[in-house]
Amino acid sequence: MTQDRVDMFIMANQKYFPPEKVVFIRERLMQMDESRFMYFSAVEYKDPTMLLIISLFLGAFGIDRFLLGDTGLGIAKLLTGGGCGIWTIVDWFTVQKKTREYNFNLIASNL
Repeated sequence: MTQDRVDMFIMANQKYFPPEKVVFIRERLMQMDESRFMYFSAVEYKDPTMLLIISLFLGAFGIDRFLLGDTGLGIAKLLTGGGCGIWTIVDWFTVQKKTREYNFNLIASNL
């Protein structure tokens, strides 16, 4: 894979991944062939800012957890009203990091 294409991918998508994992992703992308790289370019990653907004407005219903694939925690959050609001507030501060980790796990499982 050419360095220019990998750098363009990283520049366009770095907000979706944890900053400390970007170097790992870049190295792995440099080692793969063109057809696999096209697959990673086509994947839509979850936007951490959008999930924060969803968490602010619908976090008490567990929607943010459902979107991150945490179905069990989403149901628990729905049934408890966001842990009486406490769990919802904690998620406001952690949802962006969890979203970036979710995106990293999505790409790492296929690298």
